[in-house]
Amino acid sequence: MGSFTEDLANELLDHVFGNAAFTADSSLFIALSTTTITDTGGNMTEPSGGSYAREEVVNNATNFPAAASGAKANGTAITFATATASWGTIIDFAIMSAISGGTMRGYGTLDTAQLINSGGTASFAIGDLDITLT
Repeated sequence: MGSFTEDLANELLDHVFGNAAFTADSSLFIALSTTTITDTGGNMTEPSGGSYAREEVVNNATNFPAAASGAKANGTAITFATATASWGTIIDFAIMSAISGGTMRGYGTLDTAQLINSGGTASFAIGDLDITLT
C-alpha cells in the first residue's frame, strides 16, 4: 500500500483551496527501490544496470480506474523488462513524473520483498499497486 509524497499532498491542497492549479501528468513511471523511501521522496535507491528501467504507465481511466473509498489501484498489469543482472531485493516502489529524475508523486512498500535476479521479472498484477489518500 502506498501514499502520496508530501510534495504532491501540498500541490493538491493548494489546488483544492484555490492557491494554485494542478495539472495531472500524462504518463507516470513506476520505479523500484531497494531501500525504504521517505514521505518526502528521499532515500530511493533504484537498481542500476541489468536492463532496469522505470515502467511507463499512461495516466488514464483504463490504467488507473476511478478511486473508491480514498484509494486508487492499477487497472492493468504493470510488467518490467526481464532483468539481465541482479536488481537486488526490491522493497519499495515509487510513482514518478518522468522516465529519469522527475518528481515523485507517490510511494509504497511491497507486501513482500522481492529478490530480482538475472532472468527475473518484476510486476504488479491488476489491483496490486494501491495508493491511498487519508
